Amino acid sequence: MKKKILVAPLNWGIGHATRCIPIIHWLLDCHFEPIIASDGDALQLLKKEFKDLTFETLPSYNIEYSKKRKDLKWKLIAQTPKMLKAKKAEKKITDILVDKYNLSGIISDNRLGVRSAKIPSVFITHQLNVLSGNTSKISTKIHEIIMNKFDAIWVPDFKDEPSLSGKLGHLTNKNNLKVNYLGPLSRLNKIKTEVLYDVMVLLSGPEPQRSILEKKLIEDLTNFTGKILFVKGKIKGKQTCTQIKQFTIYNYMTSQELEKAINGSKIVICRSGYTTVMDLAKLSKNAFFIPTPGQFEQEYLAERFNTLKIVPSCSQENFNIDELKRVMNYKGLNMEYKTPNTSNLFRLF
Repeated sequence: MKKKILVAPLNWGIGHATRCIPIIHWLLDCHFEPIIASDGDALQLLKKEFKDLTFETLPSYNIEYSKKRKDLKWKLIAQTPKMLKAKKAEKKITDILVDKYNLSGIISDNRLGVRSAKIPSVFITHQLNVLSGNTSKISTKIHEIIMNKFDAIWVPDFKDEPSLSGKLGHLTNKNNLKVNYLGPLSRLNKIKTEVLYDVMVLLSGPEPQRSILEKKLIEDLTNFTGKILFVKGKIKGKQTCTQIKQFTIYNYMTSQELEKAINGSKIVICRSGYTTVMDLAKLSKNAFFIPTPGQFEQEYLAERFNTLKIVPSCSQENFNIDELKRVMNYKGLNMEYKTPNTSNLFRLF
Protein backbone atom coordinates (compact mmCIF):
# COMPACT_ATOMS: atom_id res chain seq x y z
CA MET A 1 0.00 0.00 0.00
CA LYS A 2 1.32 3.44 -0.93
CA LYS A 3 2.11 5.90 1.83
CA LYS A 4 -0.18 8.93 1.75
CA ILE A 5 1.35 12.40 2.07
CA LEU A 6 -0.72 15.55 2.61
CA VAL A 7 0.44 18.47 0.42
CA ALA A 8 -1.07 21.78 1.53
CA PRO A 9 -0.09 25.06 -0.17
CA LEU A 10 -1.25 28.45 1.06
CA ASN A 11 -3.79 30.23 -1.14
CA TRP A 12 -2.03 33.60 -1.41
CA GLY A 13 -1.94 34.19 -5.14
CA ILE A 14 -1.10 30.93 -6.91
CA GLY A 15 2.66 30.83 -6.36
CA HIS A 16 2.61 28.46 -3.39
CA ALA A 17 0.44 26.03 -5.34
CA THR A 18 2.52 26.12 -8.53
CA ARG A 19 5.80 25.49 -6.76
CA CYS A 20 4.26 22.44 -5.10
CA ILE A 21 3.60 20.91 -8.53
CA PRO A 22 7.14 19.51 -9.00
CA ILE A 23 7.05 18.18 -5.42
CA ILE A 24 3.77 16.39 -6.13
CA HIS A 25 5.33 14.86 -9.25
CA TRP A 26 8.36 13.72 -7.21
CA LEU A 27 6.04 12.07 -4.70
CA LEU A 28 4.22 10.25 -7.50
CA ASP A 29 7.53 9.15 -9.05
CA CYS A 30 8.60 7.77 -5.67
CA HIS A 31 5.32 5.84 -5.36
CA PHE A 32 3.70 7.95 -2.67
CA GLU A 33 0.04 8.97 -2.86
CA PRO A 34 -0.36 12.75 -2.51
CA ILE A 35 -3.51 14.10 -0.87
CA ILE A 36 -3.87 17.79 -1.78
CA ALA A 37 -5.48 20.30 0.58
CA SER A 38 -5.94 24.03 0.03
CA ASP A 39 -8.65 26.57 -0.85
CA GLY A 40 -9.62 29.11 -3.49
CA ASP A 41 -7.53 29.61 -6.63
CA ALA A 42 -4.68 27.46 -5.32
CA LEU A 43 -7.01 24.47 -4.93
CA GLN A 44 -8.67 25.07 -8.30
CA LEU A 45 -5.32 25.25 -10.08
CA LEU A 46 -4.10 21.97 -8.59
CA LYS A 47 -7.40 20.27 -9.45
CA LYS A 48 -6.79 21.23 -13.08
CA GLU A 49 -3.21 19.93 -12.94
CA PHE A 50 -3.87 16.64 -11.10
CA LYS A 51 -7.36 15.48 -12.00
CA ASP A 52 -6.91 11.96 -10.60
CA LEU A 53 -5.75 12.89 -7.10
CA THR A 54 -7.77 13.33 -3.91
CA PHE A 55 -8.54 16.88 -2.73
CA GLU A 56 -9.64 18.41 0.55
CA THR A 57 -10.66 22.00 1.32
CA LEU A 58 -8.97 23.96 4.09
CA PRO A 59 -10.17 27.21 5.73
CA SER A 60 -9.34 30.37 3.81
CA TYR A 61 -7.08 33.00 5.37
CA ASN A 62 -9.08 35.61 3.39
CA ILE A 63 -6.24 38.11 3.46
CA GLU A 64 -7.25 41.48 2.06
CA TYR A 65 -4.76 43.89 0.48
CA SER A 66 -4.99 47.66 0.64
CA LYS A 67 -5.14 49.91 -2.39
CA LYS A 68 -2.35 52.11 -1.04
CA ARG A 69 1.19 50.90 -0.37
CA LYS A 70 1.53 52.71 2.97
CA ASP A 71 -1.58 51.03 4.37
CA LEU A 72 -0.70 47.40 3.54
CA LYS A 73 1.51 46.58 6.53
CA TRP A 74 -1.01 47.83 9.07
CA LYS A 75 -3.93 46.24 7.25
CA LEU A 76 -2.13 42.88 7.41
CA ILE A 77 -1.39 43.38 11.12
CA ALA A 78 -5.06 44.20 11.72
CA GLN A 79 -5.97 40.86 10.13
CA THR A 80 -3.75 38.85 12.51
CA PRO A 81 -6.72 37.61 14.59
CA LYS A 82 -8.38 36.33 11.41
CA MET A 83 -5.17 34.53 10.38
CA LEU A 84 -4.80 32.95 13.83
CA LYS A 85 -8.41 31.78 13.68
CA ALA A 86 -7.76 30.16 10.28
CA LYS A 87 -4.55 28.59 11.61
CA LYS A 88 -6.46 27.05 14.52
CA ALA A 89 -9.22 25.79 12.21
CA GLU A 90 -6.82 24.21 9.72
CA LYS A 91 -4.98 22.49 12.59
CA LYS A 92 -8.25 20.81 13.64
CA ILE A 93 -8.97 19.72 10.07
CA THR A 94 -5.41 18.44 9.68
CA ASP A 95 -5.84 16.22 12.74
CA ILE A 96 -9.00 14.80 11.14
CA LEU A 97 -7.24 14.21 7.80
CA VAL A 98 -4.33 12.42 9.50
CA ASP A 99 -6.74 9.79 10.80
CA LYS A 100 -9.07 9.79 7.78
CA TYR A 101 -6.31 8.90 5.31
CA ASN A 102 -3.83 7.28 7.72
CA LEU A 103 -1.27 9.82 6.55
CA SER A 104 2.45 9.11 6.72
CA GLY A 105 3.58 12.71 6.39
CA ILE A 106 2.67 16.34 5.76
CA ILE A 107 4.18 18.93 3.42
CA SER A 108 2.86 22.39 4.22
CA ASP A 109 3.76 25.32 2.00
CA ASN A 110 3.35 28.30 4.34
CA ARG A 111 0.20 26.96 6.02
CA LEU A 112 1.06 27.57 9.64
CA GLY A 113 -1.47 25.16 11.18
CA VAL A 114 -1.03 22.21 8.84
CA ARG A 115 1.16 19.94 10.95
CA SER A 116 0.78 17.01 13.31
CA ALA A 117 2.70 15.67 16.27
CA LYS A 118 1.75 12.14 15.15
CA ILE A 119 3.62 12.16 11.82
CA PRO A 120 6.60 13.99 10.22
CA SER A 121 5.59 17.49 9.15
CA VAL A 122 7.55 19.63 6.68
CA PHE A 123 7.26 23.39 6.18
CA ILE A 124 8.19 24.95 2.81
CA THR A 125 9.26 28.58 2.79
CA HIS A 126 11.75 30.89 1.10
CA GLN A 127 11.37 33.40 3.93
CA LEU A 128 13.56 32.44 6.84
CA ASN A 129 13.82 36.20 7.24
CA VAL A 130 10.37 37.79 7.09
CA LEU A 131 10.73 41.37 5.88
CA SER A 132 8.21 43.82 7.33
CA GLY A 133 10.07 47.12 7.45
CA ASN A 134 11.05 48.28 10.94
CA THR A 135 9.35 45.22 12.47
CA SER A 136 11.38 42.64 10.48
CA LYS A 137 13.20 41.31 13.56
CA ILE A 138 9.91 40.68 15.34
CA SER A 139 8.16 39.08 12.35
CA THR A 140 11.21 36.87 11.69
CA LYS A 141 11.33 35.72 15.31
CA ILE A 142 7.61 34.89 15.36
CA HIS A 143 8.02 32.95 12.12
CA GLU A 144 10.99 31.07 13.57
CA ILE A 145 8.95 30.02 16.62
CA ILE A 146 6.23 28.64 14.33
CA MET A 147 8.73 26.87 12.04
CA ASN A 148 10.40 25.18 15.01
CA LYS A 149 7.19 23.20 15.52
CA PHE A 150 7.84 21.40 12.22
CA ASP A 151 10.22 18.47 11.76
CA ALA A 152 12.00 19.98 8.75
CA ILE A 153 12.14 23.22 6.76
CA TRP A 154 12.52 23.02 2.98
CA VAL A 155 13.84 26.15 1.29
CA PRO A 156 13.39 26.29 -2.52
CA ASP A 157 16.75 27.87 -3.28
CA PHE A 158 20.47 27.16 -3.37
CA LYS A 159 22.27 27.03 -0.04
CA ASP A 160 25.16 29.14 -1.27
CA GLU A 161 25.50 32.15 -3.55
CA PRO A 162 24.55 32.83 -6.24
CA SER A 163 21.03 32.38 -4.92
CA LEU A 164 17.62 33.69 -5.92
CA SER A 165 16.17 34.58 -2.52
CA GLY A 166 19.19 36.43 -1.09
CA LYS A 167 18.77 37.28 2.58
CA LEU A 168 15.15 36.08 2.55
CA GLY A 169 16.17 32.42 2.48
CA HIS A 170 19.50 32.62 4.29
CA LEU A 171 20.00 33.29 7.98
CA THR A 172 23.23 34.67 9.43
CA ASN A 173 22.37 33.88 13.06
CA LYS A 174 22.41 30.39 14.55
CA ASN A 175 19.06 28.70 15.22
CA ASN A 176 17.60 25.27 15.77
CA LEU A 177 15.78 25.05 12.43
CA LYS A 178 16.36 21.85 10.45
CA VAL A 179 16.82 23.51 7.06
CA ASN A 180 17.17 21.59 3.80
CA TYR A 181 17.83 23.56 0.59
CA LEU A 182 16.00 21.96 -2.35
CA GLY A 183 17.32 24.25 -5.06
CA PRO A 184 14.78 26.45 -6.92
CA LEU A 185 11.44 24.85 -7.79
CA SER A 186 9.58 25.31 -11.06
CA ARG A 187 6.82 23.42 -12.82
CA LEU A 188 8.11 24.74 -16.19
CA ASN A 189 10.86 23.62 -18.57
CA LYS A 190 12.96 25.45 -21.10
CA ILE A 191 11.90 24.41 -24.61
CA LYS A 192 12.64 25.52 -28.15
CA THR A 193 9.63 27.24 -29.63
CA GLU A 194 8.77 30.01 -32.05
CA VAL A 195 8.77 33.50 -30.55
CA LEU A 196 5.19 34.68 -31.03
CA TYR A 197 4.91 37.61 -28.62
CA ASP A 198 6.95 40.75 -28.04
CA VAL A 199 5.60 41.16 -24.53
CA MET A 200 3.87 38.78 -22.16
CA VAL A 201 2.02 40.10 -19.12
CA LEU A 202 1.72 37.52 -16.35
CA LEU A 203 -0.48 38.60 -13.44
CA SER A 204 -1.09 36.95 -10.08
CA GLY A 205 -1.59 37.78 -6.44
CA PRO A 206 -4.39 38.94 -4.15
CA GLU A 207 -6.97 41.59 -4.90
CA PRO A 208 -7.38 44.51 -5.26
CA GLN A 209 -3.78 44.95 -6.40
CA ARG A 210 -4.05 42.33 -9.16
CA SER A 211 -6.94 44.17 -10.78
CA ILE A 212 -5.31 47.57 -10.30
CA LEU A 213 -2.21 46.44 -12.18
CA GLU A 214 -4.31 44.71 -14.86
CA LYS A 215 -6.16 47.95 -15.62
CA LYS A 216 -2.98 50.03 -15.63
CA LEU A 217 -1.04 47.70 -17.94
CA ILE A 218 -3.87 47.44 -20.47
CA GLU A 219 -4.00 51.23 -20.59
CA ASP A 220 -0.21 51.68 -20.75
CA LEU A 221 0.30 49.04 -23.44
CA THR A 222 -2.52 50.18 -25.71
CA ASN A 223 -0.07 52.15 -27.85
CA PHE A 224 2.51 49.34 -27.95
CA THR A 225 3.01 48.25 -31.55
CA GLY A 226 4.09 44.63 -30.98
CA LYS A 227 2.09 41.51 -30.09
CA ILE A 228 1.05 41.19 -26.44
CA LEU A 229 -0.01 38.05 -24.56
CA PHE A 230 -1.95 38.99 -21.44
CA VAL A 231 -2.60 36.31 -18.78
CA LYS A 232 -4.81 37.66 -16.00
CA GLY A 233 -4.20 34.89 -13.47
CA LYS A 234 -7.91 34.43 -12.70
CA ILE A 235 -8.33 30.69 -12.18
CA LYS A 236 -12.07 30.33 -11.59
CA GLY A 237 -14.41 29.14 -14.33
CA LYS A 238 -13.58 27.91 -17.81
CA GLN A 239 -10.59 29.12 -19.74
CA THR A 240 -11.32 32.07 -22.01
CA CYS A 241 -9.28 33.69 -24.78
CA THR A 242 -10.08 37.09 -26.31
CA GLN A 243 -8.36 38.93 -29.14
CA ILE A 244 -8.48 42.75 -28.88
CA LYS A 245 -6.20 44.58 -31.34
CA GLN A 246 -2.61 43.60 -30.43
CA PHE A 247 -3.74 41.88 -27.19
CA THR A 248 -4.35 38.14 -26.83
CA ILE A 249 -5.99 37.87 -23.41
CA TYR A 250 -6.41 34.68 -21.34
CA ASN A 251 -8.01 34.47 -17.91
CA TYR A 252 -5.54 31.68 -17.04
CA MET A 253 -3.28 29.07 -18.62
CA THR A 254 -2.41 25.51 -17.67
CA SER A 255 1.22 24.66 -16.88
CA GLN A 256 1.81 23.25 -20.37
CA GLU A 257 0.30 26.32 -22.04
CA LEU A 258 2.18 28.69 -19.77
CA GLU A 259 5.47 26.90 -20.42
CA LYS A 260 5.08 27.34 -24.19
CA ALA A 261 3.87 30.94 -23.84
CA ILE A 262 6.73 32.16 -21.64
CA ASN A 263 9.30 30.39 -23.81
CA GLY A 264 7.69 32.04 -26.83
CA SER A 265 7.79 35.61 -25.48
CA LYS A 266 10.65 38.12 -25.67
CA ILE A 267 9.89 39.99 -22.44
CA VAL A 268 7.72 39.07 -19.43
CA ILE A 269 6.11 41.81 -17.33
CA CYS A 270 5.10 40.46 -13.93
CA ARG A 271 5.18 40.76 -10.17
CA SER A 272 8.45 39.91 -8.44
CA GLY A 273 6.87 37.08 -6.47
CA TYR A 274 9.40 34.40 -5.62
CA THR A 275 7.70 31.58 -7.53
CA THR A 276 7.61 33.72 -10.66
CA VAL A 277 11.30 34.51 -10.17
CA MET A 278 12.07 30.77 -10.00
CA ASP A 279 10.06 30.06 -13.17
CA LEU A 280 11.73 32.82 -15.18
CA ALA A 281 15.20 31.83 -13.98
CA LYS A 282 14.67 28.26 -15.16
CA LEU A 283 13.52 29.50 -18.57
CA SER A 284 16.37 32.06 -18.86
CA LYS A 285 13.98 34.93 -19.55
CA ASN A 286 14.26 38.69 -19.85
CA ALA A 287 11.69 40.33 -17.62
CA PHE A 288 10.45 43.52 -16.03
CA PHE A 289 9.32 43.43 -12.39
CA ILE A 290 6.52 45.50 -10.84
CA PRO A 291 6.37 44.51 -7.14
CA THR A 292 3.07 44.50 -5.29
CA PRO A 293 2.92 47.86 -3.45
CA GLY A 294 3.79 47.46 0.23
CA GLN A 295 4.79 43.79 -0.03
CA PHE A 296 8.30 43.98 1.40
CA GLU A 297 9.40 40.60 0.05
CA GLN A 298 8.57 41.50 -3.56
CA GLU A 299 10.06 44.96 -3.21
CA TYR A 300 13.28 43.46 -1.84
CA LEU A 301 13.54 40.92 -4.68
CA ALA A 302 12.81 43.55 -7.34
CA GLU A 303 15.47 45.87 -5.92
CA ARG A 304 17.95 43.00 -5.55
CA PHE A 305 17.72 41.95 -9.21
CA ASN A 306 17.67 45.57 -10.36
CA THR A 307 20.88 46.30 -8.43
CA LEU A 308 22.52 43.15 -9.81
CA LYS A 309 21.60 44.33 -13.34
CA ILE A 310 19.63 41.11 -13.89
CA VAL A 311 16.04 42.41 -14.18
CA PRO A 312 14.90 46.05 -14.20
CA SER A 313 11.97 47.13 -12.08
CA CYS A 314 9.96 50.12 -10.95
CA SER A 315 7.00 50.88 -8.72
CA GLN A 316 3.50 50.25 -9.96
CA GLU A 317 2.61 53.94 -10.06
CA ASN A 318 5.77 54.86 -12.02
CA PHE A 319 5.50 52.22 -14.75
CA ASN A 320 5.08 53.35 -18.33
CA ILE A 321 5.84 51.81 -21.70
CA ASP A 322 9.23 53.54 -21.96
CA GLU A 323 10.47 51.59 -18.92
CA LEU A 324 10.65 48.45 -21.09
CA LYS A 325 13.60 49.93 -22.99
CA ARG A 326 15.76 49.25 -19.92
CA VAL A 327 15.40 45.47 -20.35
CA MET A 328 18.04 45.32 -23.10
CA ASN A 329 20.69 46.62 -20.67
CA TYR A 330 20.11 43.81 -18.14
CA LYS A 331 21.41 40.22 -18.16
CA GLY A 332 18.10 38.46 -17.59
CA LEU A 333 17.42 35.57 -15.24
CA ASN A 334 19.23 32.26 -15.68
CA MET A 335 19.80 29.41 -13.22
CA GLU A 336 20.80 25.79 -13.57
CA TYR A 337 18.15 23.60 -11.96
CA LYS A 338 18.81 20.14 -10.57
CA THR A 339 16.33 17.72 -9.03
CA PRO A 340 17.38 16.91 -5.46
CA ASN A 341 17.92 13.36 -4.30
CA THR A 342 14.24 12.60 -3.69
CA SER A 343 14.99 9.29 -1.95
CA ASN A 344 16.89 11.19 0.74
CA LEU A 345 14.37 14.01 0.74
CA PHE A 346 11.39 11.73 1.41
CA ARG A 347 13.22 9.44 3.83
CA LEU A 348 11.57 11.48 6.57
CA PHE A 349 8.27 9.76 5.69
